Amino acid sequence: MKVRVHIERRPEIADPEGSTVARALSDLGFDEVAGVRMNRVIDLEVEGDDPEQVKARVAEMCRQLLANPVLEDFEVEIVG
Repeated sequence: MKVRVHIERRPEIADPEGSTVARALSDLGFDEVAGVRMNRVIDLEVEGDDPEQVKARVAEMCRQLLANPVLEDFEVEIVG
């Protein structure tokens, strides 16, 4: 089963990478960019027949390894 995990830095947490990209875009003349947040997408192929069980297992993977629970939120999506 194909699973996609969206990991986003919490809004109240600074995003230095996003700030750097925003400055670089401005330096290149893209002044219309008001802000940048750098997030991650992870695609997994997970064995299992029950979508809810697979989502629960991937959520546990996120809590233990894939996402930083102090700084980031995540969403698990079955994509195929």
